[in-house]
Amino acid sequence: MNRRRGTALALAASALAVFALHWPYLRLPYFWDELGQFVPAGLDILQHGAWIPRSTVPNSHPPGLMAYLALVWSVVGYSIPATRAAMLVVAAGVVAATYGLAGRLGLRPGYAILAAVLLLADPLFQMQSLLAQLDLPAALMTAVVLVLFLDDLVGCAAAASVALVLMKDTSVVVPVVLGAVLLREGRRKDALVFVAPLVALGIWLAVLWHETGYLFGSPGYTHYNLTYALHPVRVTVSVLRRLYFLFVADFRWVGAAALLYSLWKTDVFQGRAWRVVLMVGVAQTLLVTVLGGAALERYLLPVLPVLYWAYAAAFSTVPMRWRVPAVAVLGGGLVSSWFLNPAFPFPYENNLALVDFVRLHQEAASYLEKHYAGETIYTAWPLTGALQRPAFGYVDRPMAVRETSDLRARTLLQLAGERPRVLVLYSRTWEPKWGALRFCWVVRFLTRYYEYGPDLTREEVRSVLHLEPAARWERGGQWVEVYARPRSQVAAAPVH
Repeated sequence: MNRRRGTALALAASALAVFALHWPYLRLPYFWDELGQFVPAGLDILQHGAWIPRSTVPNSHPPGLMAYLALVWSVVGYSIPATRAAMLVVAAGVVAATYGLAGRLGLRPGYAILAAVLLLADPLFQMQSLLAQLDLPAALMTAVVLVLFLDDLVGCAAAASVALVLMKDTSVVVPVVLGAVLLREGRRKDALVFVAPLVALGIWLAVLWHETGYLFGSPGYTHYNLTYALHPVRVTVSVLRRLYFLFVADFRWVGAAALLYSLWKTDVFQGRAWRVVLMVGVAQTLLVTVLGGAALERYLLPVLPVLYWAYAAAFSTVPMRWRVPAVAVLGGGLVSSWFLNPAFPFPYENNLALVDFVRLHQEAASYLEKHYAGETIYTAWPLTGALQRPAFGYVDRPMAVRETSDLRARTLLQLAGERPRVLVLYSRTWEPKWGALRFCWVVRFLTRYYEYGPDLTREEVRSVLHLEPAARWERGGQWVEVYARPRSQVAAAPVH
């Protein structure tokens, strides 16, 4: 009864904290992969009962998240706030589970709370808590599976693992690790139940293959996430990127220093529970390091609770004169990283740069809808998707678009023969003048291995495409520019 009461209190406190922190963003329009994949696929289930997406490209992602969203929308009605609230409920569950499982690892209540608070302060977790994407639900289900497994509820853990792999395909590594643990312990019958998640994922992939003709849904998706990702140079960079994110970025180097001290001076990480948790965390990190062309940091969301359990345990072993300032520096650094961008390109979804991106595109979409409603807008995805579907929160009516593969000069200069009337350029990559891209060797490396290329310049837009600047917005180092063929009725360019 005490454990149930504690769980309920932890969940209530987590929900209060999560909703309070994200209240200003409940109406924030969808971002990038939300409007490109997960929300359209959820609407396909809601409106057509189509488990294989119709309005977006099918891929290997199982339908768990989309089914959850469709269920929420069927109860409360479709809206952006409903979607945001549904994901915040999941985020609250992750925070509460982080607190609950910390106790099973032997952490005292104060350090269990510390692990949950550090997770809540993490800039990646802060932003992903809003987004309708796979990794947050996968983090919740991973934590639930670990709780059940450590409580020796093996059948329940296997059932939860089925839900986990139907939420995210790469999470299949979790039941594999747990089954291996049981086999090593000589519990063959218990280990056998962890075959069920593998069968469930296999059935999904078989259905996908039957419906699309491709095992992973589409050849482009397969190439990008397997062939492209497994290039030796890109794998090496991905490994370094994972190590940097987990143990250096956003002041996590403070926790890493405490971890090294703890490993050197103590045996706090001994015991079966720690072995299981650390094996799961390492296995998940390795899998999302070698797979996935984008190598996004959000793929590590299921690993973050493991990381902060380890950091909290390490802090418990640090001498008191260092413990309090170290925790304060790490917590303050995490929060400050909500607002501070690095010197190199990074996914906007890693911190509040996401909000700047979305707000800029809101302003641009509003301007385009008002002044160029009858024109075809030339630009790159995801702005094209935002302009086409009012359900995504940017426009009131669908607009005609011509989608370009990117906004690089070599791509857009080929449009001269089409004589576009309206072109929108925007900062798809974080490129501050003081950043890493000012070094020629960095640009050469990215060009060779990551298909980097310079964007079209204002002079090239004028001289080749014969378009003139019509409007520009800037926010937090990001920008959007609208170019159009000169005409007397074009409104004066707003400057923000």
